[in-house]
Amino acid sequence: MRRGMATTALAAGLALAATACGSGGGGDQQSGGELSGTVTFWDTSNDAEKATYKKLAESFEKEHPKVDVKYVSVAFGEANAKFKNAAGAGAGAPDVMRTEVAWVADFANLGYLAPLDGTPALDDTGDYLPQALGSTKFKDKTYAVPQVTDTLGLFYNKRLLQQAGVEVPKTFAELTAAAKQIKEKTGATALYLRGDDPYWFLPYLYGEGGDLVDARDKVVTVDDDAGVKAFKAVKDLVDSKAAVTDATDGQENQLKALKDGSVAMAVSGPWDIEGVRAGKEFKDKKNLGVAPVPGGSASQGSPQGGWNLSVYAGSKNLQASYAFARYMSSAKIQQQTTEQLSLLPTRKSVYTLPSVKNNEMVGFFKPAVDKAVQRPWIAEGNALFEPIKVQMNKVLTGAATPEQAAKAVGDSYRKILKDYK
Repeated sequence: MRRGMATTALAAGLALAATACGSGGGGDQQSGGELSGTVTFWDTSNDAEKATYKKLAESFEKEHPKVDVKYVSVAFGEANAKFKNAAGAGAGAPDVMRTEVAWVADFANLGYLAPLDGTPALDDTGDYLPQALGSTKFKDKTYAVPQVTDTLGLFYNKRLLQQAGVEVPKTFAELTAAAKQIKEKTGATALYLRGDDPYWFLPYLYGEGGDLVDARDKVVTVDDDAGVKAFKAVKDLVDSKAAVTDATDGQENQLKALKDGSVAMAVSGPWDIEGVRAGKEFKDKKNLGVAPVPGGSASQGSPQGGWNLSVYAGSKNLQASYAFARYMSSAKIQQQTTEQLSLLPTRKSVYTLPSVKNNEMVGFFKPAVDKAVQRPWIAEGNALFEPIKVQMNKVLTGAATPEQAAKAVGDSYRKILKDYK
């Protein structure tokens, strides 16, 4: 009860702070409408991307020379807790943050984000992809602007598959069947399986026709038959030696395995394109192929992901923060991030530009994003991943059966989602 009261009071206080700053034109803004002061920006992009985002953030200062953008690179794995701690304490939170799509509803529910409807942050919302804009909404208000959208795909080494004489697998069953031949002909393991991150579990769940929850009817579905089959599919890939995995640092280990050619395939997204191409196996960039994530026994599907830009409700410079969020999600900036990093824009108009339309990876990932499975945009959405992570580890190490794992995740969900069946 005390925690609930404290959260409510904090949310109210932040809302008042946002109203006060907004009505005054921003705590650091000069009279007359010219933007000035400081905007602290937390960037959660990866090592291959952050140099580009730093330059783009600093370019805002050229258009607004009286604004000082303080760029801060924050590791993705630390950003969520770090922001909550700072916002909860009322000190140290950034004015603008590059926010994972699943965090928006959570932060908004806590009162930490400024509503953006009717502010300069939202520019031509009809130009955004509907699924990207959907991830910025919570209780009929907009709390972020879409910056990058993505989904997962199957990255594959064309040379290794050709040497092995196998086709790109369309299902995980086909991948398993080809694994022995890949190993014998090339020495490489067929697949690196991310066992450390529950986001990578979703294609297996969708492939068996399942989902985490039914948000409309408020029903937990992860522990049904499809959930059991998904855990079994992951376990079978590793047990059959079609895949290698580990429980920690899967991002770096997967990248290294792909770049060095110790695995022929891995499931990842557009954010890893430049990182993979930095490896010796891909000095010839054409050697990297991307295909849809293989399907399961029922269907094929990958989760919708991406990044939004949110504005802290307690910012002392809201007007400059709104302008910065709009700038960093503008068509001009999205075009540059696609050209330099092959990331997928959230604006429809950017896809019509020749440099974007002709981008090799956009050619694959845009159709995949259009068909990506929407996750439930609920305040507890981000909390749904930890139970899967725990049970994936147990299944992969033999500490739990797929049936036990699915049941344990379902039990955890019903504790998190108290009004769900």
